[in-house]
Amino acid sequence: MAAPKGRLELVEAEGNAGRQGSSGVEVVFPSDPATPAPLCPHGPTLLFVKVNQGKEETRRFYACSACRDRKDCNFFQWEDEKLSEARLAAREAHNRRCQPPLSRTQCVERYLKFIELPLSQRKFCQRCQQLLLPDDWEKHGEHPVVGDISITQLKRPSQLLYPLENKKTNAQYLFADRSCQFLVDLLSTLGFGRVLCVGTPRLHELIRLKASGDKKSNIKSLLLDIDFRYSQFYMEDSFCHYNMFNHHFFDGKAALEVCRTFLQEDKGEGVIMVTDPPFGGLVEPLAITFKKLIALWKEGQSQDNSHKELPIFWIFPYFFESRICQFFPSFCMLDYQVDYDNHALYKHGKTGRKQSPVRIFTNIPPNKIILPIEEGYRFCPLCQRYVSLENQHCEHCNSCTSKDGRKWNHCFLCKKCVKPSWIHCSICNHCALPDHSCEGPKDGCFVCGELDHKRSTCPNISTSKKVNKAVRKQKQRKSNKMKMETTKGQSMNHTSVTRKKKRKERAHQYPCS
Repeated sequence: MAAPKGRLELVEAEGNAGRQGSSGVEVVFPSDPATPAPLCPHGPTLLFVKVNQGKEETRRFYACSACRDRKDCNFFQWEDEKLSEARLAAREAHNRRCQPPLSRTQCVERYLKFIELPLSQRKFCQRCQQLLLPDDWEKHGEHPVVGDISITQLKRPSQLLYPLENKKTNAQYLFADRSCQFLVDLLSTLGFGRVLCVGTPRLHELIRLKASGDKKSNIKSLLLDIDFRYSQFYMEDSFCHYNMFNHHFFDGKAALEVCRTFLQEDKGEGVIMVTDPPFGGLVEPLAITFKKLIALWKEGQSQDNSHKELPIFWIFPYFFESRICQFFPSFCMLDYQVDYDNHALYKHGKTGRKQSPVRIFTNIPPNKIILPIEEGYRFCPLCQRYVSLENQHCEHCNSCTSKDGRKWNHCFLCKKCVKPSWIHCSICNHCALPDHSCEGPKDGCFVCGELDHKRSTCPNISTSKKVNKAVRKQKQRKSNKMKMETTKGQSMNHTSVTRKKKRKERAHQYPCS
C-alpha cells in the first residue's frame, strides 16, 4: 500500500476524481496518428499528457498501456523524442526477452502430451507456474512441485495458478463461486450461447465445466486475458493472450481471427461480452478497446441489424458510473454486488462502507435481469427492476437512488439523493462530507471547469491553446533575457578578473621603487 488509504479508498478516489483523474494524467488518442505508437513488452504503448487545472499542457509522452507503475514496465519515451538505431535495437531485444518462453503452438503441443501422461507423471511446478513433462523434471528438481494433477484440476487452472495481485497491472482478483455461479445462471437464463470472457478466467472455467457436465448446457466461451500462463491449459480456439488496454493480440492475426470467428458465428446472434478489468485501469482506453471489439462483432451483422448492440456486462466499481455512461450512454448499473475470493474488502454480506462496491454495468434492459431474493434483493414495481433491500424508492427522484447499498437521503437544495454521511454545504452549494475542504480541487474540465466534458473536447480548447502559446512565448522571452543578462554579467566579471590579474602581473614585473 503506497498511501495511508486502503485499496477501496484508493480506487474510489480515482473514480471520484473527475474526468481529469487523480494524478492529472490523460490519455491522448490522436484522430489520425501519423506514426504508430512505439512497442513495449505489453504491445503498443499509449500516448499520455500531464495536465493541471489552470496550467498549460505539458510535454506528451508514451508509456505502457497495461502497467501504471514504472516498476512493472519502465517504458518511457517523449512523443517528439528521436531514438538512435542502437537504442531501437536494444528496445526490440528487451521486448523479445520479456515475451513468454513458449509459443502458443508449443503450449498446445505440451498440453496434449501432458493429458496423455498417467496421473502419477502429471506434475506442476509452483515456482515456475508451469506444467511439467518428464523431460522437465530434472530442471525443476529443487522447486516445489505438485504431483497427480487430475483432469478436474486442469479444468480449473485459476485454482492451480497463483493469482497476480498487482492491482495496477493484472489485478487478478477472481470471482467468488457465488458471483460466478450467478453470472453463469443469468447468462443461461437470458439465452446466450457464446460468452466472450475478457479478463474473467474463472467465469470461463465455470462455463466450460458446466458445458462438459451438463448435456443441456451448450454455452461456449472464449477467454481473452493478459496472463499468458493460461496458454498451457487451453487450445487456440478457447484462449487468446490479449491486452485489453490497447486491443493487442500477442499472437498476432491468428488470434485476432479466432476472436473474429467467435463473435461473428451465427451472424453474431447469441453472443455476449463479459469483462472484469483491473480497477486501477483508466476507463477511456478500456472503452476504446471495447468499441473495437463491438466493431469486430458488427462486421458480421447485416445492414438490417445495424441498430443492434453487442450485449455487454462490464464489471466495475459503482463510483465509475458517470465515466462508463459517458462512453456508453445506453448502459445502466445493476444493484448486484460482485465479490471476490482473494480480496479482503470486496466481499458480499458486509454492510455500509465494508461491502463490495463492484457492480455490473450493462446495455441489457434491467427488467430482464432477475437478482436473487435470498441474497437480499427485491423487485421495485415503480422502477421495474431488482434493487437491494436498503435501496428505497425516492418519490422526489422517482427512482431507487442508492448506489452503495445504503439508504440515501434526498436533498431538496441539490434536488437529488445523496449519501447518508453527506450534508449540504452552503459555501460549496452542494452536498459533501462534513469535514470536506471547500477550497479543494473541483472536478471537471481543466480548461473551463465544466463537469459535462473533458479538456480534450472542450470548446474553449483552441482559445486556451492560444493563451498557453502566448504564455509560453512570454516565458521564453523572459528566459532568453535572463540568460543574456547572466552571460553578460559572467562576461563582465571575467573581464574584470582578467584586468586585475594583469595589473598584479605588471606589479610583480615592475616593482615600485
